[in-house]
Amino acid sequence: MEDFRRTYLRLCKEGGVDPQESVLAQLQETRGAAAGSRLDLRGHSLSVDTCAVLGRVLHKDTLFTELALSDCMLTEEGAKLLLNGLCANTTVKVLDLKGNNLRSTGAEALGKLLVRNKTLCRLVLEWNALGMWEEAFSVFCEGLATNACLTQLDLRNNQINHQGASELCLALKRNSTLQELDVRWNNIGLLGGRSFLEALQQNRTLTHLEMAGNNIPSDTLKALEQAMDHNSDRQSTVRESRSRTQVLSKEIQILKEEKGRQFLSLMESIDKQRDEMGRSTRTTSIHVGQLQEALNERKSVVNSLTAKFQMTEAALAMSEQKNHNLGELLSRVKTEKDEQRERQSRERKKEQEDSALREGKLLREINSMSEINVQLKNKLEKMESRCKSQQDQIFELKQELTNSTAELKLRLAQAEERLEMEKKRSKQSLEDMNNLRQKEVDHVNRHLEESERALQDRILKLEGQRIQLEEELSRAKAACVTERAQAEEEQGKVRVQVRLEEQQRVSGLEEKLRGLRQSRDESQSHCSQQKQTIAELQARSGQQSIETDGLRRRIEELQQELSGKDQEKVAEVSRVRVELQEQMGHLQAERTAQGGLKEKIAALEREMKVLASNHREATLDKESEISSLFEKLRLREAEIQRMREDEAQRASFLQNAILTYVQGSPLHYSPKK
Repeated sequence: MEDFRRTYLRLCKEGGVDPQESVLAQLQETRGAAAGSRLDLRGHSLSVDTCAVLGRVLHKDTLFTELALSDCMLTEEGAKLLLNGLCANTTVKVLDLKGNNLRSTGAEALGKLLVRNKTLCRLVLEWNALGMWEEAFSVFCEGLATNACLTQLDLRNNQINHQGASELCLALKRNSTLQELDVRWNNIGLLGGRSFLEALQQNRTLTHLEMAGNNIPSDTLKALEQAMDHNSDRQSTVRESRSRTQVLSKEIQILKEEKGRQFLSLMESIDKQRDEMGRSTRTTSIHVGQLQEALNERKSVVNSLTAKFQMTEAALAMSEQKNHNLGELLSRVKTEKDEQRERQSRERKKEQEDSALREGKLLREINSMSEINVQLKNKLEKMESRCKSQQDQIFELKQELTNSTAELKLRLAQAEERLEMEKKRSKQSLEDMNNLRQKEVDHVNRHLEESERALQDRILKLEGQRIQLEEELSRAKAACVTERAQAEEEQGKVRVQVRLEEQQRVSGLEEKLRGLRQSRDESQSHCSQQKQTIAELQARSGQQSIETDGLRRRIEELQQELSGKDQEKVAEVSRVRVELQEQMGHLQAERTAQGGLKEKIAALEREMKVLASNHREATLDKESEISSLFEKLRLREAEIQRMREDEAQRASFLQNAILTYVQGSPLHYSPKK
């Protein structure tokens, strides 16, 4: 306030004008009373010079938001200077010029003020004479038509006739911000009332209009009141629709952000799975290399054995006398083998029954297999203790050794072929897994892009429909019923189609499960055959007991590595399950959010049923996305199960191959005649 007073005094001194005492006193009172943002000069007679200085001060003033200049006896020139200063003001929102007898020049200055000022919201012009000069009043009306901030205008007792009313109505047709207009106690008449009716057919923002004391018939006044009621209702619906559209846009933005976060989490999980698959492939390649080195060592051992066999040919002549004893020993060994086979067959039956009940618990099966391996190792040690007593006699058998060398070569060739086949299968399975995951990632990316485009299209459609609803609300009600019926029919069709697709997917999954079970049975039969061969080889592997000790230690290390790998697989499966549960939680949160959206849109259906149909379409799309995500989860679980079965099968094959190479080939006894 003190800055305003100093500026006023400084400008008076610069212009050579004596400051008006009443204005200074009023400024002093305003500062003492701490009136804040209101400058009250009501009832003070302001000269032309004072008006010019006040206009210059108010040109750059940012303190006052309300200016009261009623009954100030302003002249035409003084009012012009004051209003020209207010044209560039950016803080004054209320201007009171009541009872200043403004005429043509004042009306033109007010028109310029309305054109150039962008902050004035309320203008009081009561008890003036703006309507006496039609040209000046038309300038004022032109300024009112182009103004975009004024909401209240008081034109009481301004001598406005029917021609001025027609000019004012033309301005109202173009104005879209004025909400309250007071034109009481003028000379508008019947023609002016009709022109106001015509203007209100185009103006949708004017909600309060005072027309008393203008010689307007009662039916015209009632029609004007009805038009005001329509405008007020329309404004309330527009405000509600704007608030609701803002709420919907915020919720759509929230859904977009949640989708983005879910997509990022899904991509991170896919990258982690890729890294883990790369690690598993590297570890398997390392294991294969180690196995290849073991096979090479085994070849060298076989070569040394052949040399030993050649050296023992001279000692075989002495073994003819002991053949009968060896035949008896062999018969005993065969009986023991039969007993062991029966026991192993019983154990296999028990294991098959347990495995049928424990398909979902692979970790327990691994533990039971480890226990069986321990039992087999104990039996191996017993057999080795028995075979050590017969080593001297077995070294003297020439024909059996020659047969064993030939069979060892055949076994080596078969084992190499099996290893190559296993390598090819593992490479093929890894490539298939990478291709499947790449396809899933591409599918998820395309699906997310399509959902974002669909959401953007729906937002644009909602905005267009909101504009159309404001103009064609009555016609949209009839169209809504037909659209609702069509939407329900389409919904039924989509549900039938989704059910058929789900049935087809379930049948395909059942077929895959059958094939997996058949492959599991085949692998079990193959394992039983391998175990039989192992049992036969265990009885005749006495001559290689020294070399098998080192290889047995190697096998134990490999089994430890396999158990560690199984533990890593279990941890990976648990982590994937936790991630899937988190995704399910996100999906459940999305469902709850969609339930809230459904409730809000149900409230909107009372006034705008077209928006409800669009929301139903959005919810159907969301449900289809959720079902697709569930399907992906099922496919991923089946894929994880298949990977675990493949890894177990590969481990069993590798173990069997190692045991076959370590323990040698079965010995065929052909005593000489």
